[in-house]
Amino acid sequence: MSLAFYFDQHVPRSIAIGLQRRGIDVLTADEDNASDWSDARIIDRASELGRIVFSCDADFLELTTQLLNEGKSFCGVIYAHQLQITIGQAVRDLEIIAFVLSPDEVRNQVVHLPL
Repeated sequence: MSLAFYFDQHVPRSIAIGLQRRGIDVLTADEDNASDWSDARIIDRASELGRIVFSCDADFLELTTQLLNEGKSFCGVIYAHQLQITIGQAVRDLEIIAFVLSPDEVRNQVVHLPL
């Protein structure tokens, strides 16, 4: 079983398509009618659904630090700066993460791409 992802609105759709073609469960904010939600609400929604957030929005880094400082739990965030990773590399790295890590290993963590 692999991790399930929740992509915020800043992630190129082609990454979601690449992962879905590999059998990985991806839900996008657009598909969830959440494309205009705040980052905090996205993390809450993903956690509620048991999904790991993937974003190219650096604001998630600050938000996760704030959550940890407040002792609040979240399912985990994977972050990639959009200028430092290609679409293919993001798909490959996320596929590795999906099949190698467990939800407990990602909980309350921020994983940076590229690996």
